[in-house]
Amino acid sequence: MARVCLCPPTHSHYQTVFTSPISSSPSSLYIHTPSANPNPESRSPNHPSQIPSAMSLKDLPPSPPPRIVVRSVFAYNLQSEFHLITSIIDDYPFVSMDTEFPGVVVRPNAGYDYFRNQSPSDHYLLLKSNVDALKLIQVGLTLTDAEGNLPDLDESNNNTRYIWEFNFNDFDPSRDQHASDSIELLKRQGIDFEKNREFGIDSVKFSELMMSSGLVCNERVSWVTFHSAYDFGYLVKLLAGRVLPDELSRFLDLLKTFFGANVYDVKHLMRYCESLYGGLDRVAKTLEVDRAVGKCHQAGSDSLLTWHAFQKIKVLCSGGPEKYAGVLYGLEVF
Repeated sequence: MARVCLCPPTHSHYQTVFTSPISSSPSSLYIHTPSANPNPESRSPNHPSQIPSAMSLKDLPPSPPPRIVVRSVFAYNLQSEFHLITSIIDDYPFVSMDTEFPGVVVRPNAGYDYFRNQSPSDHYLLLKSNVDALKLIQVGLTLTDAEGNLPDLDESNNNTRYIWEFNFNDFDPSRDQHASDSIELLKRQGIDFEKNREFGIDSVKFSELMMSSGLVCNERVSWVTFHSAYDFGYLVKLLAGRVLPDELSRFLDLLKTFFGANVYDVKHLMRYCESLYGGLDRVAKTLEVDRAVGKCHQAGSDSLLTWHAFQKIKVLCSGGPEKYAGVLYGLEVF
């Protein structure tokens, strides 16, 4: 994971280009070469002033795509990173979110058929049992503006864009409950549990800063997720500072209080699109969306891939995505 030094930006240097006052096309740049002879009829055809010097911008090579950097957040830079987020949230109010947690330790006895036959309330009770017992490992956040642009943070290299990955110190695999296969998978994908234990974020401090950041309790912010009942379960538990409520209705009230009505679960939106099924990577492949940075099961990378998948899928939903806002896959209460 990339670590970005928060140094103050250096002064930028700008080159001013003047356009010809006789040109009505903004796509052409002109260089005027002064001549010692004011009479254009007496100039040689090979005089420099007679050689066309216009260059169409469409003939220039395309700019390289922006480089995307994952800002890895630990205890030592937590406050400064939240300060950055607070300063840009009004301009980048679309937040795509993903979490990593220690798997599932409470499982139904009925196997796969359980998930097809049980009610949203039953699904919620299983979710609550797991979220109450386990601890968060990572939170990934991708912030964009209405056009889908990532923030450049006004740094000197304006061809770099940023997303965030928060690493917590609460979880200790040698002590805390977890699903062993999930922890081994996260290790293979690059999560360093020893580093998280030593340098990671205390979840209480994260909650305090998140509550004052403008990310939550802000009706202008929209949230984009993928199969996110558990993701929001962990965040609601963290923000409320206690275990999840017993009733699904109370949980959904807290969800709306913290995250508002503009919550989009891509997994739920898939119900209204043809030929889309499976997990995030399979859906992204079907939509021809590439992973721009990082690996799967890294919260920052998955949050960005979720956003890119949402940008594709929202045009496929009949009636537009707004029609399906506020519903989490598996906890559908209409």
